[in-house]
Amino acid sequence: MFTLRICLLSTYLMLTGLTHAVCAAAENDTLSTVLTSRSDEDRARDSARQPLETLRFFQIKPGMTIAEALPGGGWYTRILANYLGAEGTLYGVNYPDSLWHMLGYASPEFVAKRIAATKNFAAKVATFTDNGIKARGFTFDTVPNEVEGTVDRVLLIRALHNLNRFQQEAGTLAQALTATHAMLTKDGLVGVVQHRAPESASEAWANGSKGYLDETAVIALFEEAGFALVTQSEINANPMDQPSGEDSVWRLPPSLRGNYDDEQSQAMVAIGESDRMTLLFRKAL
Repeated sequence: MFTLRICLLSTYLMLTGLTHAVCAAAENDTLSTVLTSRSDEDRARDSARQPLETLRFFQIKPGMTIAEALPGGGWYTRILANYLGAEGTLYGVNYPDSLWHMLGYASPEFVAKRIAATKNFAAKVATFTDNGIKARGFTFDTVPNEVEGTVDRVLLIRALHNLNRFQQEAGTLAQALTATHAMLTKDGLVGVVQHRAPESASEAWANGSKGYLDETAVIALFEEAGFALVTQSEINANPMDQPSGEDSVWRLPPSLRGNYDDEQSQAMVAIGESDRMTLLFRKAL
């Protein structure tokens, strides 16, 4: 609310050329305040996830309508809900219900929990803030008609690998990109953060089953779906992450999957979280 009130002064500040600077400073202050007010547990991940730099790169502003793909445990949701404010809207967009069944490790209880999380998204957001932000959950294949053409930003943060993994058998990525395109306003943007495969990786290895995708391939897929690459960044890069063979992204923190002794775990912790591409696309067609 404070940020928006400051920006309403733009009519007067235009004559002095200070409008953009004042609004930008207010937005940065608001975001910084939101980030520093979180729990120690959430802030412990900041050095790997770079939320301040990432959300600035995606040009997120208070009052926007944002669709967050695969909100999961709510790490980014807690930031967005408090930053967007009462004038904002936050949608939690999950995989189609049918995709959860395709995951080899997915028990019936796990699937039921993930499906329920979509329906309970608004209630969950209400536990993160009392600022009155509007919230709603749905899946990529159940986007409400009234949402189409209204979303300022769609955030696909570590959400693409399973969509790509099951594209061949179920068309999941193509369907998600079509839904993303439909949700966006005419000048809407898509922010992508995704585990990045080494350039030497084969197409078969980098299909998402290990968590990694090829950056050039991701850009091509978005361009084919009617998006134009605006810019890309290395803010979430980690050159220490050099997977090979049967390595998966989940060997690294925070999962540390498959590391069965202290030496293995320490080696993975020393690498840190995954190397990630950070891309910004604009709805082009």
